[in-house]
Amino acid sequence: MTLQQQIVGNAMQMAVCTLNPGQTVYCEAGKFLFKTANVSMETRLGGPGTRNSGGQQGGAGGGGMGGLLRQAMGTAMQVGQRALAGESLAFQYFTAAGGEGTVGFAGVLPGEMRALELNGSRAWFAEKDAFVAAEETVQFGIAFAGGRQGMSGGEGFILEKFTGHGTVIIAGAGNFIDLNPADFGGRIEVDTGCIVAFEEGIQYGVQRIGGLNRQGIMNAVFGGEGLSLATLEGNGRVILQSMTIEGLANALKKAQGGDKQGPTGGLFSTHVG
Repeated sequence: MTLQQQIVGNAMQMAVCTLNPGQTVYCEAGKFLFKTANVSMETRLGGPGTRNSGGQQGGAGGGGMGGLLRQAMGTAMQVGQRALAGESLAFQYFTAAGGEGTVGFAGVLPGEMRALELNGSRAWFAEKDAFVAAEETVQFGIAFAGGRQGMSGGEGFILEKFTGHGTVIIAGAGNFIDLNPADFGGRIEVDTGCIVAFEEGIQYGVQRIGGLNRQGIMNAVFGGEGLSLATLEGNGRVILQSMTIEGLANALKKAQGGDKQGPTGGLFSTHVG
């Protein structure tokens, strides 16, 4: 059952979803805007197919104490992963009853939203906090790019992963641009904070900007990018954003008269958080 949705707005967009009777969509806590009266709302700690209490069990876990235990352990693992990643611990689920219902969602930063359609053949990976909402047929998970890349890349260490079938809605900061590394010789190099999402099959990595020489130090100290760039290789869709969270935070701090960054930027930039 395809999710009917419309992305509206300009500077800070929102997604307005029309649910068929019995259709369910879920969002990360804090992304809900409004709903019609015939749309029920339920908060759960687990992902799609689970119930916190008093509901039917999801998946093929079976009944009885064994099924309940497996369900509880699965939910605990999901919650633990999300806590480790710094994500919201709960999801909110919305189901229409007695006719069509409407529910609205939004991101938390000024910028665009995008609806991605999953057909089961390829997963999508997104930056932390990009997820807004999805159909119940879409599974949400946490992926790790690897310790070495994560320590170097910052943004790329923890990724959100979406699998299954259906629509998932993501949000980012500023404006979006869609690229395919295959159209640029198979590889693009990106500010680590500019990545919104990319398809499975794209290889993500982190590389140092220059060597430990004069030019490398100049890049790190005065270039505004720090010591590393993200690399994206392969043939697939990549979505980038024009604004970084760190850049927005520093601009707001500067406007409030609290900027201590000075002219150097880069290696000595102020991290707000």
